[in-house]
Amino acid sequence: MDYIRFGRTDLTVSQLCLGTMSMGSSAWKGWVLDEDASVPLLRHALDCGFNFFDMADWYSLGRNEEVVGRNLLKMTARERLVLATKVFYPMSDDPNDRGLSAEHIAISIDRSLKRLGTDYVDLYVIHAFDADTPVEETMAALHDAVRAGKVRYLGASTMYTWQFAKMNHVAALNGWTPFVNMQCHYNLLYREEEREMFPYCRDQGIAVTTFSPLARGFLARAAQTARTTHDVYQEYYGDDIDREITRRVREVAARHGVSTAHVAMAWVAASPHQNVPIVGASKTAQLDVAVEALALRLDAKERAFLESPYRPRDEINDYNPVRRPRALQPD
Repeated sequence: MDYIRFGRTDLTVSQLCLGTMSMGSSAWKGWVLDEDASVPLLRHALDCGFNFFDMADWYSLGRNEEVVGRNLLKMTARERLVLATKVFYPMSDDPNDRGLSAEHIAISIDRSLKRLGTDYVDLYVIHAFDADTPVEETMAALHDAVRAGKVRYLGASTMYTWQFAKMNHVAALNGWTPFVNMQCHYNLLYREEEREMFPYCRDQGIAVTTFSPLARGFLARAAQTARTTHDVYQEYYGDDIDREITRRVREVAARHGVSTAHVAMAWVAASPHQNVPIVGASKTAQLDVAVEALALRLDAKERAFLESPYRPRDEINDYNPVRRPRALQPD
């Protein structure tokens, strides 16, 4: 595993980030690993060279941060870790216990730090755009968290480019801390961020992290798992074009003598749109595949073969765990 500079920050991160939504409490979602099953995954990730770990307060309603943060700190020194967590989604039935209001951000960062067992997070990410809170209020509150030493850098996820640019513009106008990271959805079946988000981030020197490199497993297996059966993103995959791209992934994989997961991950990791893929795993073998994929070189002809069936599709930027998203319609 090699390490790269994270945008224009002073952070040095592993080429892959471990996404930890699958760790925390099975009481939250049945496919989530409890602590005893999560610890071997975290240890193996460190052994593989991961130093970048992505969490969220909403995952397992706080238990994710406890399981991941506290166990990592038992295994290695804090300064060797790049820890990211997120804020936005509902943490309870209280209507004020969600969103990006100044009050919720101030309370949430303190709760996250307590659960993690650390004084600061390296990257604090807003999980989505909050249309109900003025951008000025959100950016001022995030800036306060940075000034207080609780947060080193700010990131954002799952929004339109104009929303992201607006938030950074407001920060610049007021001398507040800007975002240095965008975390977005990206894989062979979903490439809409190539149009505006990636060029904007490249122009501004903003680091990009990408989730769902295997399209929630669609590119890696035919059968559904306990997780994908209940994953709302699955509604976005499965038309004739998706199946044709998946067939081509299988063809390229057979040619290289590797799994389809190797090919799908290799395509994302070696994208000309520089990014750090976020790897989700429930087994140590899945981490091994992700790391091995970094060494798989797809030539220009193979990349074109995998990419050519793609067509424009609806953007997936309106995901909300409370509101069921609109399913994509085949062309």
